[in-house]
Amino acid sequence: MERMYRVMGFWTGIMAIMFYLGDMNTTALLFVGQTVFFILLSYLKLSERMYIYVFGAYLTIFFAGFTYWTTFMMVPGAATGH
Repeated sequence: MERMYRVMGFWTGIMAIMFYLGDMNTTALLFVGQTVFFILLSYLKLSERMYIYVFGAYLTIFFAGFTYWTTFMMVPGAATGH
């Protein structure tokens, strides 16, 4: 199970690089933080059940934050840079 957290760390690292190259620095930093979180967590040698609980908590926090952002912070139809 810890290998899957390293895989998630790898892909969030790739996304951080892509966001940085796309001039989206704030999002890139967010993904760097997730990369560090996943990589560090993979070396804790937790039980498989605990890894599932941590992933469930991560998804809950992500979905709550994403829903809040898209509902209250985004301006509909406001595209920047075009």
